[in-house]
Amino acid sequence: MNHPIPRPLPVPDPRAGDIAPDYAGMEALLAGLVVPRHASMYVMSALETSRELIRHSYYRYEFATVAVTHSLFALEHVMTERLAGEAPLQDLIERAAGTGLIPAELAAGLDRSRRLRDDLAQGTASSAALRPLMAVVMVRAVFDAVSLLLRPPSAAEATAAEENGTPREERLAGLWEEHLRAPYPDGFRGVGIAGVELILLDAVPPASS
Repeated sequence: MNHPIPRPLPVPDPRAGDIAPDYAGMEALLAGLVVPRHASMYVMSALETSRELIRHSYYRYEFATVAVTHSLFALEHVMTERLAGEAPLQDLIERAAGTGLIPAELAAGLDRSRRLRDDLAQGTASSAALRPLMAVVMVRAVFDAVSLLLRPPSAAEATAAEENGTPREERLAGLWEEHLRAPYPDGFRGVGIAGVELILLDAVPPASS
């Protein structure tokens, strides 16, 4: 019986040799990339994948550039939801900065990532365009922006939405969807009233209309 020949273990990419002393050392590089607690499964998956691509750039240098472009999936998804409308990513970034949802400096960093993605699509840049350290900076900007965009809308934003003609029913539907995606608050785990655990309320299906 023929036994399969085991594949050799991956070896560090020589181009990434100055990033960390070994693969385990990549953890310190990624320590600041924390997925926001209230992210949807789609956004969480995109951000976590981006973070792990940077980790594995220790073995494949090009993964660092791919990490930046992949993180933009999460950014575009969150911006489209928060700004209640589809548009090119460049326009979404400009609108988010213009309405004060993200600071201008952060918006500039996001736009650099957007331009890199466009350059890759047009063939004017390669997948080896970024060093992993720069990829960390650019992906961290996406993590920071997503965290800001997932904050509850302020009263000023709600007023602006009304003035812009967003139907009340549409705003309520969006808030309800956001509520359904939110995880159960950790501070209420194990808390009960009159012998009834509060977490049971989260398990009750909503009444049909």
